[in-house]
Amino acid sequence: MDFQEIINQLPYSKPFLFVDRLDHVDENGVIGVYTFSEDHSFYQGHFKSFPVTPGVILTECCAQIGLVCLGIFLIKNEKDDAGAQVAFSSSHMEFLLPVFPGETVRVKSEKIYFRFQKLKCKVFLYNEKNQLVCKGELAGMLTNKGNG
Repeated sequence: MDFQEIINQLPYSKPFLFVDRLDHVDENGVIGVYTFSEDHSFYQGHFKSFPVTPGVILTECCAQIGLVCLGIFLIKNEKDDAGAQVAFSSSHMEFLLPVFPGETVRVKSEKIYFRFQKLKCKVFLYNEKNQLVCKGELAGMLTNKGNG
């Protein structure tokens, strides 16, 4: 499975797709990139005169790259290759620096475990200066679309 095929299987589309590119995927983790376009509507009100990417959006970016992309890769060998469905089950994030409109970020995830269709990962989001912006743990339940 190539990296673009994983992105194509994501259950998101613009303006809620926060994955531009995957640079690495294996059974232990993922590295991917996203650029926050200056025209995202959430910048209009967060904050009025000083736009900053909301933490919930940074968490979503980490989840899409670090959890869902990895989940799609991990279940690729199931009998029905219809793709993955993911139910986000928990998150714990710590925010250290802001992300501004136009910035490109890199997400790295490390699998903690994948068993009984539950995937838990450590995630790290870095800015263009390779500074740690946020980090945490995310978990979700994965099912193959063909399995109900």
